[in-house]
Amino acid sequence: MTGRAHLPGLPLIFMLSSTAAFASGPTPAPGITWSGLVDVYYSKNFNSPSDEMNQLRNFDIYNNQFGFNLAKLTVQKQAQPVGFRLDLAFGPANDMVQGVAPYGTNAFSTLSLLEQAYIEALLPVGSGLTVDVGKFVTLMGNEVIESNSNWNYSRSFLFAYAIPYYHEGIRMTYDFAGNFSAQLHIVNSWNTVIDNNKSKDLGLELSYSPTTATTLTFNGMSGFEQPAGAKYGRRDLAEIIISQSVGNLSLVVDAVYGRDRIAGVYEDWKGVALYAKYDLDSQSDIAARGEVYYDPFDYTTGLTFPKATLKEVTLTYEYRPWIPLIVRVEARDDFANGKAFLSAGSLNAGDFTRTSQPTLLVGVITTF
Repeated sequence: MTGRAHLPGLPLIFMLSSTAAFASGPTPAPGITWSGLVDVYYSKNFNSPSDEMNQLRNFDIYNNQFGFNLAKLTVQKQAQPVGFRLDLAFGPANDMVQGVAPYGTNAFSTLSLLEQAYIEALLPVGSGLTVDVGKFVTLMGNEVIESNSNWNYSRSFLFAYAIPYYHEGIRMTYDFAGNFSAQLHIVNSWNTVIDNNKSKDLGLELSYSPTTATTLTFNGMSGFEQPAGAKYGRRDLAEIIISQSVGNLSLVVDAVYGRDRIAGVYEDWKGVALYAKYDLDSQSDIAARGEVYYDPFDYTTGLTFPKATLKEVTLTYEYRPWIPLIVRVEARDDFANGKAFLSAGSLNAGDFTRTSQPTLLVGVITTF
């Protein structure tokens, strides 16, 4: 879904980053902090798809044109003992995350502008129990919505198809020791504010760091997702993330398995992604990602050929000329075991003719 490969609007981005870095804005209220980002890119799809879109992509969907991805503003007050967080998000990335209004069919719902909005309280239980109530991003996944917080610019198939984006409910976080923490979620559903049945979903995150260089994380979610009155409908999702650092090299393995039961029939999906990042110096690094995603029942991707399997390899170079500015150059190739991608000769939007999709992208992100 999402040519000349040159930096999109770079002079303007330089000006924006300089303004963010040096201009003095209004003084926030005591204890309140604010931050944000602006994210744009230019993508070239070498299949030259007839609809000028990158198929099966998440966020980097536009081909052969400048693409605005996301603008975000975060206002936050640390819980002492009560605080809050508000994330306002605008752009195609947020539109994709929100879909239509979480409680109806109005695509211009004000709730769709809120990536997160929750009240936070620090309760005097043991070393301190943190409780958040409201709308917040999911616990699942190694990647996140904000490009600057990932190693690669584009998102993996795991992020796009295997896991939810956000939830509405309550989450509780507790640090049992300096190297072990747990998080419990009780939420309405996946990617919605209003539940479609009387059941609630449970989410659990367990994170253990035996050393400062190693972290093991288990994420899980389970709950009924079918409309009220449906006989079946339990959806289960489990994930293991292992991260390891060795000097300038950082490695991550992310494995996901999901299963849903609809009218007594089980449909599952699964995948694994491998990540590596090497810090070249204080201003630049190079990152690689490879993954395999298996959707045999066409449950998450909508692909109609048998036992749909997607693979991709991504190589990303990042350069930070100034602290508030990130420039990324990324080469990626997607592969499928069937015809899943359009070409220049595709006369209709559904006339897929290719089994691979090579792309080159330049992304620019400024933070403040």
